[in-house]
Amino acid sequence: MTAMSAAKIHLTLAALMGLAGVALLAAAAHVTGTANVQIAGQMLLFHASVIFGATAARQGGHLADLAARIALSLIILGSALFAADLARRGFANEGLFPRAAPTGGFMMLGGWLLLALSALFAKRA
Repeated sequence: MTAMSAAKIHLTLAALMGLAGVALLAAAAHVTGTANVQIAGQMLLFHASVIFGATAARQGGHLADLAARIALSLIILGSALFAADLARRGFANEGLFPRAAPTGGFMMLGGWLLLALSALFAKRA
């Protein structure tokens, strides 16, 4: 059995983020009606698209490889943590743990910054 590539892991997680995003948006519209659940779904969908595009850019050499892999991982983890905290607040009126959403938010911001730096230092223009 071969090891799974970073691209395959990132793309699989992005697809699952998209799935969860659609499910949360449906739940926000038909079950809870809370803004927290809607925002959680939007956050996952927006960032899933970024993961697909940035993975393609990384494989095309338009992003510095290691920095982009770390950036994408931060964006995935941050989005998941942020969305999970908001969804739990929307469904159960309590968060995952103290400061979970801001922690996820800072991870996303760090991932975006690192993604920008990986574009600056890419081997291809």
